[in-house]
Amino acid sequence: MDWNDLRYFLAVARTGSLTLASSNLGASQSTVGRRIGELEKSIGISLFRRHQTGYFLTDEGKEVLRRAELVEDSVMALETGAAGLDRNPVGTVRLATSENLAVDLVIPAMPAFRERYPGIRLEILTGTATAELERREADIALRVVRPVRGNLKIRRVGHMTYSVYGSREYVERHPARDGDPLGGRHAITWDDAHAHLPAATWLAREHPGCRIAMITSSLATQIAAVRAGLGLAVIPDFLTVKDDFVRVIPPERLFSAEVWLVTHADLAASARIRALADFLCDEVLQRNRELRLPDMS
Repeated sequence: MDWNDLRYFLAVARTGSLTLASSNLGASQSTVGRRIGELEKSIGISLFRRHQTGYFLTDEGKEVLRRAELVEDSVMALETGAAGLDRNPVGTVRLATSENLAVDLVIPAMPAFRERYPGIRLEILTGTATAELERREADIALRVVRPVRGNLKIRRVGHMTYSVYGSREYVERHPARDGDPLGGRHAITWDDAHAHLPAATWLAREHPGCRIAMITSSLATQIAAVRAGLGLAVIPDFLTVKDDFVRVIPPERLFSAEVWLVTHADLAASARIRALADFLCDEVLQRNRELRLPDMS
């Protein structure tokens, strides 16, 4: 058996698709299909039922999946343990965070980080899906939701407040009615796929009858819509410093979120991981007045 074939098997088993598996692996569909065929031939078992709608595990394939995941866990434990042994801040670090934190907080600080640690190459992963540190999808994460499971080292590094904002021109052209800050005004909010987010649930709970001007799937588009004068939106306060926005509802009437720095426990001693973690905490978050923890002011 070529043990590397297990990577291809796991990717197909988890996605049920050669197309998705090849995209995740960075390989062609023909390569993935060939490696699956070679694995089946080497162990003498049919692992999948091929159908035009996808690849479905056979009963034997389900048992192989269970055993392959044990192998994967062992390999990842070995990689993680070895990665934690380095003593010099050199190598690649994969940081998972939200797009707004990456664009407005992390990346602007990277020139100083690069000057201090020229041997570290940073990979930034953004998106709505949470990267799994246990699966080594990332080495370190900056999150506003505290993880509740996993062999992780978790550090509270910031405090994020939110307010309702509008452009100065929009607020002046649309005065509030009947003592309601959203009265006579339009709101910009999240789509159904993001209805679970605090900003979306707050707006639905506190202003269920408000008029919606635009629905988007990202915070960046909501900020652009506010800047264009389309309406009001719930925005983290630290993102509005450079905009001529007017605060319509203050943070004490909304909600706040803690910012967490998360690393895999086995990587906490790694020099390159520690270098990025300390830089994010000491040079980025603590120096941003809008993100400081209350006891750091």
